[in-house]
Amino acid sequence: MTRSPGLVVPLLGLGLGLALSLPGAVAVDCGPFARVEHLAFPPVARTRWLPPRVRAPGPLDSLYGTVRRFLSVVQLNPFPSELIKALLNDPSSVKTDEVVRYEAGYVVCAVIAALYLLLVPTTGLCFCCCRCRRRCGGRVKTEHKAMACERGTLMSFLLLTTLVLLIGMVCAFVTNQYTHSQTGPSVEAVPETLLTLRGLVSDVPRELQAVAEQFSVPQERVLKELDGVSENLGNIIHDQLKSTVYPVLASVHSLGQALQVSIDHLRALNTTSVELQEGQQDLEAPVQAHRERLVTLLQESWCLGNCEGALSQASALQLGADFSQVPPVTDVLHRLKGVPEANFSSIVEEENTTFNSLPLLVAVQMASVIKDVKKALTEQPEGVRVLAQEFPGSEAASRWSQALEDLEQRSRPYLKEVQRYETYRWILGCVLCSAILLVVICNLLGLSLGIWGLSAREDPSHSESKGEAGARFLMAGVALSFLFAAPLILLVVTTFLVGGNVQTLVCRSWESGELYKFADTPGNLPPSMNLSYLLGLRKNISVLQAYRQCKAGAALWKVLQLNDSYDLDKHLDIKQYAHKFQQELQNFKVDVKDLDLLRPAAHRDLEALQGSGLEKIHYGDFLVQIQKPVVKTDMEQLAQELEGLAQAQNNSVLRQQLQEEARELRSLYQEKVVPQQSLVAKLNLSVRALESSAPKLQVDTSDVLGNATHLKGVLPAQTSYIMRTASECFLVREMGYFSQYVAWVREEVTQHIATCQPLSGALDNGHVILCDMMADPWNAFWFCLGWCTFFLIPSIVFAVKTSKYFRPIRKRLGSTSSEETQLFHIPRVTSLKL
Repeated sequence: MTRSPGLVVPLLGLGLGLALSLPGAVAVDCGPFARVEHLAFPPVARTRWLPPRVRAPGPLDSLYGTVRRFLSVVQLNPFPSELIKALLNDPSSVKTDEVVRYEAGYVVCAVIAALYLLLVPTTGLCFCCCRCRRRCGGRVKTEHKAMACERGTLMSFLLLTTLVLLIGMVCAFVTNQYTHSQTGPSVEAVPETLLTLRGLVSDVPRELQAVAEQFSVPQERVLKELDGVSENLGNIIHDQLKSTVYPVLASVHSLGQALQVSIDHLRALNTTSVELQEGQQDLEAPVQAHRERLVTLLQESWCLGNCEGALSQASALQLGADFSQVPPVTDVLHRLKGVPEANFSSIVEEENTTFNSLPLLVAVQMASVIKDVKKALTEQPEGVRVLAQEFPGSEAASRWSQALEDLEQRSRPYLKEVQRYETYRWILGCVLCSAILLVVICNLLGLSLGIWGLSAREDPSHSESKGEAGARFLMAGVALSFLFAAPLILLVVTTFLVGGNVQTLVCRSWESGELYKFADTPGNLPPSMNLSYLLGLRKNISVLQAYRQCKAGAALWKVLQLNDSYDLDKHLDIKQYAHKFQQELQNFKVDVKDLDLLRPAAHRDLEALQGSGLEKIHYGDFLVQIQKPVVKTDMEQLAQELEGLAQAQNNSVLRQQLQEEARELRSLYQEKVVPQQSLVAKLNLSVRALESSAPKLQVDTSDVLGNATHLKGVLPAQTSYIMRTASECFLVREMGYFSQYVAWVREEVTQHIATCQPLSGALDNGHVILCDMMADPWNAFWFCLGWCTFFLIPSIVFAVKTSKYFRPIRKRLGSTSSEETQLFHIPRVTSLKL
């Protein structure tokens, strides 16, 4: 997760400053605070998707295309931008001639319809009057040669016209029914779309409030981690300091042991030196007495054997080492009197226990700080708290939501009225289509009966009733045509003017995008209809671009370009919030006064050792005397010589004296010399141990004293530094959770909240409803009905003309040819019968 640069950089700078201010400070590892775990935020944006409405392809599509092409011929003028602009901004400035000029095609069609409305009923009325007076129409008076051709032509045209009327009537019936069936779903789609739009608008504040409430996710996570942070901080301090503290404690323990050993050796050296000096004094007199007696005995002339060799050994019988020459160590012992005063092993064990309990000590000392930090964390940042209230368009969203709700409520009665009037239109359409159907039926029956009557006219028993019935059916169709011509043309004109203008003025410009361009042009729309003005935005937005972005699924943030009018980073700035958190943690200091690596007693012991002069003792003087024998002559060997020499003597007195001397020498050796030799060996051990350890002991003492003193001075600072740096690690970790929240909020607000697809969907559905589902069948209906209406004129003409040939002929020619008996054959007229 990306951390907030504005927060991490100051923290790193602070840690670097602390590191530079502490020479030799240990490098701090963030340990358990190094990794920021990923937080899962539940989605708050509701997925509102307006299902698209599409008119399925059908057999009427070619008819719809023909109607559109016809309307494009009727209305050749482009979209009237200036006229609509004037109509929206200043209706009083709109001139009638401009409207008429733009609607010229419709005016021409309306004039034609007016002429139709005037002429056809008038003609019908005149025809009716004429027929009542028997002055027009009726029957063929005389049969002539070309009558069969004329009759066939008229019947063919009448049949063709009737078929055209039948096709137009069927199409009119179908489109009338389809228009009626589409009106209900189309009308019901209006409140449904308004409800979806209202939901979209009203959901924005709630979703923003839900986003703000998700601040509790990182908040609870940080509060949970705060419960164990003190122990973790203590462990970090312990882990970072143990590489420094443990070696010092180990050196203190080792130095305490070395001090004890050195003191023991020094005391042994002093005691042994005194004992050697005392033993030397006790040994000197007997050795000298033995030497004098042996010299006297061995110089006797009657001494037989190797008396000269024994005499030389006896002459050398005297003390070798002189321990009175060794330097005294009493001054050093005096300076080390009472040392060691401290129990170094016990001290090190206690300090180890104190140091190992540092995590618990930190936890106890941080309890109040953690409480204050938790209290600071329970407060939501001001920017997050007012995120929804200060979001641009919040008031506009409330107004729009209320306006959409009012529009939905107010539209329902009107929509019901639309359905009611549509029902009237449908009934009228059905009636008029039925009238055309009656005309078609009359024409077809008239033609059928007329043709039947003509085929049977040559039969002597023929009755003219079939032909007369056919003519009457045709005239009934004519009467119906004249009767329904006026309502037909009125319905056609009314629906034509409405549907045609909807198609050419709205649908055509909607499809071409001219409506969007008109809305995007500054000054065309009044302020009350300006989208930017209604939303309170500082920058005008393009309706066309907004529509395209909404259709692509963009959010309102991108569509309305809210980054220019709303500083989201300002509301998501948690630096001030983090500063409180940081201040509480950084003001905490760990008290490590109980951690004293060198107690005063141990300190005094080491200082006494350092000033005792132990290393200045002349251990070489000791070694000089130690290397000398206690007695220069080997008394054991001399005793053996004397015993052997005594055996060689003839003089019993001399033999006895020599034997007595040998025995006394052995006794003196065992009683005096051997203990002296043991003391010399003991002295040698102590001297050599002190000689090798005293210089190093002094160096170690100086190092331990220096390290202990230095560490005692810098340990609180190092502890504070580690505490601060670890706290910064913890702070960066916890702020990482808030950074995740900030990034999530930014993504939710700018990409997911208030996806405006329903807006583009509503526009697309509106186009489908208005143009495809209502305007197309509506226009196809009046087109087919108008088609039938205008084809009633040739139907009337051909029906009237054809009906005359179905009635009996007053004067017929005699038949002299077999051709005259054929169907539809009009015989040659030979004479006239008056």
